[in-house]
Amino acid sequence: MNNAKQLLHKPEFPRSNRYEAAWVLENQMGPNALWLTESLTEALPLERGMRVLDLGCGRAVSSIFLAKEFGVRVWAADLWIAPDHNWRRVRDAEVADAVCPLRAEAHALPFPQDFFDAVVSIDAYHYFGTDQLYLSYLSRFVRAGGVIGVVVPGLMRAFEETVPEHLVRPQANGKAFWEDDCWSFKTADWWRRLWSRSSTVCDVRVDSQPEGWRHWRDFEQALELAGKSVFPSDAEALERDQGRYIGFVRAVATRTAAGSPNLYDPSLGMREGVDE
Repeated sequence: MNNAKQLLHKPEFPRSNRYEAAWVLENQMGPNALWLTESLTEALPLERGMRVLDLGCGRAVSSIFLAKEFGVRVWAADLWIAPDHNWRRVRDAEVADAVCPLRAEAHALPFPQDFFDAVVSIDAYHYFGTDQLYLSYLSRFVRAGGVIGVVVPGLMRAFEETVPEHLVRPQANGKAFWEDDCWSFKTADWWRRLWSRSSTVCDVRVDSQPEGWRHWRDFEQALELAGKSVFPSDAEALERDQGRYIGFVRAVATRTAAGSPNLYDPSLGMREGVDE
């Protein structure tokens, strides 16, 4: 465990370093959520008391971090992790008055329009946000002047239909890095173009994190050393890649005053208070 702790301690993530390595490893669901969240918050103007949606929160590690570090109120929404389980983690972390876990599907969010001051999504947005309609839908839940910020696995540079050989070559553990889900990985330029088309957001800022591959590799190695890996490690493939193609993309935008209908609402077009 000591070697794993060393891999998890990084000077560029001083807030994340305050959390017990065992807790981080036990509750992981992919690349280190604390590091990704801390990186995102460097570009987000979060203030105490804000209402924040953590969309695709997984085991609510990012939600707990946001509540503890910034004093915000967080709605921890996930489709796959039961709210009961996240509620236990929230209570154990002593932020029960600040984090509300719930089950929600990304296209059927149970919130009123203009409710949140901010929406964040850590290592989840690429599963639903590549839909060209989605940002306009999501933005309706954020007040004018509020912010939307995401961090996703992404491409440092684009390639055509042929995936680079080192990403599809099986590792020593038999697992190849590139799977069908990886086609949701996009470049920073791709995300910038997509978000810039929407009239519901402005001040779109998107960048890539070339050192993200190294952080991802180190976390995979820490999981292996601690015996906490749920899936075969991708550390070997990430080492081969050296950030040529794989890393993380961060996108942040401000909500405009432009309204947007709920494009996924089955009752769209019905007058409020009138039965079908």
